[in-house]
Amino acid sequence: MGGFGSGRQGGGRCTDDLRPLDVRKINRAGLLTPGRWFNWQWTCNGEVTGTIRLRVEADRVVLDYRNQNRHHNGDEWESMNYAVRLDWTPCGFGGRRVWWRCPAVGCGRRVAVLHGGRVFACRQCNRLAYRSQREADDDRATRRADKLRNRLGWEPGILNGNGLKPKGMHWQTFERLQVEHDAHVNAALAGMAAKLGLVQGRLANIDLQMAEWRQP
Repeated sequence: MGGFGSGRQGGGRCTDDLRPLDVRKINRAGLLTPGRWFNWQWTCNGEVTGTIRLRVEADRVVLDYRNQNRHHNGDEWESMNYAVRLDWTPCGFGGRRVWWRCPAVGCGRRVAVLHGGRVFACRQCNRLAYRSQREADDDRATRRADKLRNRLGWEPGILNGNGLKPKGMHWQTFERLQVEHDAHVNAALAGMAAKLGLVQGRLANIDLQMAEWRQP
């Protein structure tokens, strides 16, 4: 990010490119007690990749961490210390839900997750997309087919062919899922072939195939 609160920037990044700070997880861990200090860590493959220190106050949390500034004066480290306001809203069946108020200048959105960066700010201020929003059509079709394969208990990978009906699953459900799976596979393969220059045209229309299958 640029200066404090200048979180709006482009670049085509996704939400999992920056470290998330989820206030719901912090609250579920019982850590939002005024006067409490604690460390929050991020890990990858069992190894710690980042740490932030938080101090909880009555209506805000103070973030304290070091950021490696790669844009000015080499790779110098700078100390960051600022507060993020908390907001509580009632739940429909009792209790309260906690939110961050995005600290970026001119924002103040009520969000569950902040992403950092030099400064922790909301997804919109960071101009972050969800990973699924950046997928090509064939990649999305492959992911959806693999999700169905997992539900059906089939071997992962769309090139491995179809498996058998899971024990206990109704035939009608199985046939519906199989048709949906095959439509996604056809779309994925068409997209792969198009990328390789083997076919021309757009990907198969999954919704049309599903509509045709539902017709009596």
